[in-house]
Amino acid sequence: MPRPDPADIRQRFLAGETLLGSFVKFPSGHSTEILGSVGFDFVVIDEEHGPFDRVATDQALMGARAGGIAGFVRVPEPGRILGALDDGALGVLVPHVASPAKAQEVAALCRYRGGSRGFSNTTRAGDYGGRGLWAHVEAQDGAVVALGMIEDREALSQLDAILATPGLDGVFIGRGDLTVALGAAGLDAPETQGATEAILAAARRAGKPACIMVASAAEAGTWRRLGASAFIVSSDQGFLRAGAAKTASDFAALRGAK
Repeated sequence: MPRPDPADIRQRFLAGETLLGSFVKFPSGHSTEILGSVGFDFVVIDEEHGPFDRVATDQALMGARAGGIAGFVRVPEPGRILGALDDGALGVLVPHVASPAKAQEVAALCRYRGGSRGFSNTTRAGDYGGRGLWAHVEAQDGAVVALGMIEDREALSQLDAILATPGLDGVFIGRGDLTVALGAAGLDAPETQGATEAILAAARRAGKPACIMVASAAEAGTWRRLGASAFIVSSDQGFLRAGAAKTASDFAALRGAK
């Protein structure tokens, strides 16, 4: 089966396709390339919680190109959006979008027309000058996914206004931060579950897609029925740890044998 073009990720996301992604924590291009080669739809390069500087993000995005996968970047703050997009990111996740004003800022920084993205077509995103000025504007405004992360208590009272923001394509539900913010016992606590369901309901009202991190396909199925369509599973670190731990466990008996 032919692989979808990574540049189509925004239209696939907006259409509500079921999409599979993973976080990337290692600052190299290898993880993104591997995840693409096995059939993931997108990766999220984690500048917020991973050791990424501009050069490392650039290398990870080059690996995404090699692996035929859409590369997103979770930026630590909005000022990092421009660099990520110029380096070829097809989407950004921005933490702590807790107000309509923050949502408007994110949307503006991701768009040329009607926004405030600084122009350059002499970047990877612009084929290093190979794409003309207006062709680059049209291509990028049509391709870049702008996602706000809903993970704060104060966002819960402003969900409809946040999701109504023009140019904000959808939301990522940060259940970990929400759990901490609400003082809940865990991700499956009633407070976190209720907040997650409220966010999904608001996304449905706005006609916008929602992304959520899950532990398994079975859990994804549960949230899919409530409206989520894009799913992040583990990370390159998580996959390595799980695989290594399984191998170490398998060998434990052999190593202990006389």
